[in-house]
Parts: sequence; C-alpha cells; structure tokens
Amino acid sequence: MRRDAGSDASAPAGSRITWRLTGLPAPHPAERLGRAVGLRVLRIPGIRRALVIAGTVDRLRDLPHHPSAGQPVRAATVVVVWWRYPGLGWSGSVGTLPQLRRHRVGLPRLRRGAATVRLALAAPVPLRSAVRAALRALDGSRPMPSPGTADVTAVGAPPAYLPAGATVLTAGPLPERDEIRAHDLVLDGRDATGPQDPGRDATGPQGERSAAYGVRLAGTGHAVTTPAGERLVLIDAERINPRGRLAAAYRPEAAEISLEFARADRSGARFRGPTSGSTRYGSLTGPGLDAAALAALRQVRAVHCRLVPGEHPEQTAGLLVQLAATGVLVHAPILPPAVADLLDPQLRVLVTGQPPGSAGPDGSDRSDGSAGPDGSLAVEARSVRQRRAAMRGHAAGLRLPGLADGGLPALGRPPSVSAVLITRRPELVTTALAAIIAQTYPEMEIILGLHGIELPESARRALSDAGRPFEVLHLPESVDFGAGLAAATRRARGTLITKFDDDDSYGVEHVWDLVLARHYSGATLVGKGAEFVHLDDQGVTLRRRSGIPEAYGGVVAGGTMLLAKSDLEAVGGWRPVPRSVDLGLIERLRAEGATVYRTHPLGYLYHRRPTGHTWDPGEAYFVDSAYSRWTGVPPEAMGDEVTPPSTEAASGAAGAATRPVGRPPS
Repeated sequence: MRRDAGSDASAPAGSRITWRLTGLPAPHPAERLGRAVGLRVLRIPGIRRALVIAGTVDRLRDLPHHPSAGQPVRAATVVVVWWRYPGLGWSGSVGTLPQLRRHRVGLPRLRRGAATVRLALAAPVPLRSAVRAALRALDGSRPMPSPGTADVTAVGAPPAYLPAGATVLTAGPLPERDEIRAHDLVLDGRDATGPQDPGRDATGPQGERSAAYGVRLAGTGHAVTTPAGERLVLIDAERINPRGRLAAAYRPEAAEISLEFARADRSGARFRGPTSGSTRYGSLTGPGLDAAALAALRQVRAVHCRLVPGEHPEQTAGLLVQLAATGVLVHAPILPPAVADLLDPQLRVLVTGQPPGSAGPDGSDRSDGSAGPDGSLAVEARSVRQRRAAMRGHAAGLRLPGLADGGLPALGRPPSVSAVLITRRPELVTTALAAIIAQTYPEMEIILGLHGIELPESARRALSDAGRPFEVLHLPESVDFGAGLAAATRRARGTLITKFDDDDSYGVEHVWDLVLARHYSGATLVGKGAEFVHLDDQGVTLRRRSGIPEAYGGVVAGGTMLLAKSDLEAVGGWRPVPRSVDLGLIERLRAEGATVYRTHPLGYLYHRRPTGHTWDPGEAYFVDSAYSRWTGVPPEAMGDEVTPPSTEAASGAAGAATRPVGRPPS
C-alpha cells in the first residue's frame, strides 16, 4: 500500500518565497484531532482503489490540491474522523457520478463522530471526482442556481481558485463535440503567456478552425488573464470563506497575529526573530491557506503584515485576498504597486487602513470607544466589509463566468433576486420600499403585495423612480399571509427569492450579504439572526444572542430568508396559514433534508413596537437576553459606513441595466 503525504503538513516547501503566520492561538480539541489526522490518501497499486482519511470536512475540501487528486480510481472509501450533522433533520445523498454503481453512507448515531462514504465504480474516474461526490453526502452544499452557466475546464495543473465543479484534464487532448462546443472556458495551466487563440487544439482534419471552445486563458496559480489582457486574482470562495468564524474573534482579547515573508532555499525558509503561539507555514507557489490555517484564523481578530514583497505579486495578492475572505482583519499599510493594483479597489482601501481597535505603532489602543465599550462591533463591521469586498471582487464562482465568450454578458452578472414584500399597513409601505430600493445589489426586482390596502401615492412615486423592475398585486384581506406570499412568488421572475418585512430595517448591502452567503455556504436557505432589536417606544437598540452566526443551524429571521425559487417550489412553497409562515417553510425544508445557513447579523434590525406583532412575548424577553445596549441605532449595526460595490462585475451589471418599466397593479 502506498501512502501519499497530506496537504496538512505545516513544514514550508522549498520555494523561493515562503510565508508564515505567527502568534496563532492554540487549537480547540476538535481541531487538534483534525490536525493529527490531516488529509491522507492511501492507494493500493494495480487495483485502483483509494482510501481517503480526513480529520474534518474542511480538510477533505483541500483534496483537489493533493498530489493524488488526478489519479484514476475504481473504488474509493472516504472517512471523515470528526464530522457533525449540518442541521436538524438533515440527511445527505451522494452527488452525481456517471460511473457510480454502488455506494454506502455511514453516519454516526450521535450529532458528531466519524462518517464514511464508500463508492464502487464501473470505470475509473479521477479521485477528485469521487471525493466531490462523497462531499455531497457529508455537507449537502449545492451550487448557486443560475439560468445559464459556462462550463469551465482546467488543463494541466489546476489553479488554486478552481471551483469544485470544474473539469480537470491533467493530460491528453481536449475533447471536441460536433453539436456544441465542449467547454466554454478553458484555463490552461501549462503556460502563463496570456490569452490563447480560441482555436488552438481545436482544428479539424484539414486544419480549419473549429468552434469547439469559447475562450482559452492562462489560468495558473492565483490569477487568470482576462480577454482584455489584464490579470485577475481569484479565490475559491467555496473553500476560503468566513464559515465557522467565532464571535469571540471580534473582542479586544482576541489574538492579533503577524504575516511574514522570507526567501527559501533547499534547506527551507529563512525566517528571523522569535515566534510565540502556533505557527503555520506555506509557499507562494502553493494553493495558499489550508484547512488548518482556516481553522486557526476563525479565532483571530487581525493579521498584520509590515513588509509585503514585490516579487510574485499575483501569488502575494492571492494570499492577502484569501486572508481577507476569512473575515480576519488584514492590515498591510504599505503595498507594492504591483500587488496593490491586483486588489479590488475597496479591498485595497480596507487592507491599507488601520483596523479599528488595533494597537498603533506606539502600542496605544486606536479604538475610539464607539460601537460599544470594547469597540467589538466596529471590528465586526470592518470584517464584514472586508470579506464582502474580497468575494465580490475575487470569488472565482462570481467572476469566472463573465470571462466566457459567446456574446453572453448575462453570464457575468450575479443571479437575479426577487424581493418580496407583503404588507397590510399603509403607513409603513413607503419606508419599507425605500429600504429595498436602496439595496446595492444590481440584479433585483420588487414584488409588492398589498394585503387589503391601496398603494399610497408616495409609494407609487418611489416605485416609479426606483430604476428597478417591480410589480404590484392586490390581495384580498381574507387571504392568509402564506397564501399571499405564494401569490407573490408566482409572479417572481428572479432565480432567488428573498423576503422583506415592512416593520424591520435593512442595511444597503443586505441582499448582497445573503447572495454571498448562499454562494460560499451552498445551503438551501440562508438568512440572518435577529440579534439587533430596536425597542421603538424606548428608542434603544439591544443586541442579544440569537443562534451562532456563520454556521449551519436550525432557523433564521423570517425577514431575511433567501433561497432559490426552484427549491422553494420543490418543497411545496409557503404554507397557507395566517402566521408562523417562516417556520412552516423551514420545517418543510428540513423534511426534505435541506440545509439552513445563518450568516452575520449586520444590516438587519428587528423592530419591536407597542402594537402590531402576532408574536408578543413582551419587551422583558428581549431586555433580559441582551448583552449590549445603545441609545438610538449604532451605524455599524446597519452598515451605514458601507460604500456601494466597487467591483467591475457589480458596476458593469448596474451600469448596463436600463431603467425598467414596472407593471401596473393587478
């Protein structure tokens, strides 16, 4: 039996430039087990059978960068030593694998333990394909729905940002098809000379050019060359993201660590100076952060980098973007121009600026005391802005489709969203519409259901001036709330559906937050928790514990739910009941084995008014569970300091959209 080294090793590779993170906190007990197991691939020569042992699911996601990922197998057993159910009522199923003949999934009796997936195949497939199918039985993530997508294929060494669903061809010629082009986007890792001729390796018997491929790009390392000749740094946001980030990481006592770079020779890295705490190493020629580094960063408040090398700018920028996408505050005040130019403009401003609450050069605390006595809310708000900019500007799943050829600019746009608002309170219609219209998300329509009321004139003017598609429908007062939501959903044309409540407040980036969470979590339903509660009669805002953010869980706030329209309809849609409609939908999703993911709570404010709530436990219920209190509404809680998207994709999509004409009330 042959054993391959896992990707969880912490020793630096012999590359020219290496990096290390120093001062990391000690790992939790579960993470210590994950590190001890790491990622191991055992193969039996000659019979094409493999045993994959991973400490955690995150380590299993590192397999595409393992040396054995491209080896063909006819049988594979995947074991995750420390596994836990993604949610209540969840049951996973193996993903699609064309040559699959038999499979068996073994899950622990308790909520956590060892999980095993056994696959038997009729013909060999790459190990990465078998593991990708096994992952569906272990984490239940699904790709972002879209009405049209581009097929992506990597040739040679797969780049670090390659999405999990892409095809990887390590050797041999690219296939051709007579009816349609075989692949829309080919990432050529065999050279990095720039854009390639789309007809290369796609010629017929007489040498005539074939239409087999849309566009072929150099796709090595952490960057891809766009058709315009520009280099675009990308990350795999399905692997590198803030999932699992701890709330304690925003507190003043949380660890602040250092990122250092050094030259390496055959004997390894040449770092100087003492280190404290745990240390993680890597090379700029590698895939970047591995599962062990990601787990450690979940507890870290900020990472400081005093000197950033100008060599290998694409790899250096890729590492900085990966760090930013995890939610840890990245502080690199001096960036070489070659590195700075590769970062999204908004991300560049955040990375070079001083993080809130961090110590200055003289060791003094730079916190101004805002957003709470310890400034943790300001740190959390900066973290959210930073990860949002990193993903909007550099997530491969959002940026790569726009590089495909074929005259389809819609491929570069984010999925369309239908914002559904059902209301029976005319005094709140205009304010609620203003919150929806102010959203920075470019691909969004408004579905307004008037439940036994008429459309106020101020709301009519707001819709006419919104610059977004909209539809207004009148619902009889006798119709239940659930039936009204179903009627509005039938009119929706968006790929995704999100629900707004008329008596709550929303930050301008709220919909973007939900779409990004859907992208990197792969959950069926995403939303936010009702952590920030505003007591209108007292004029105060409370923060209370309401579930675990950035984690799979059981419920989310009803006024923040987002899911695909197809998934909503597949479980039977909304229940025709007058109240608890949100809980009814979640129960239907659980019965179908769906996953629910709760992202960060910023940008959503739950209001409690003296009257008008179907569920009213009393204000004492919220006051007693609160651990922070503000007079008025802290701007960080709503994201008021957030600027509109500065990425090319978002700006292009918003600029290309003409002012739509709404449909008249029906």
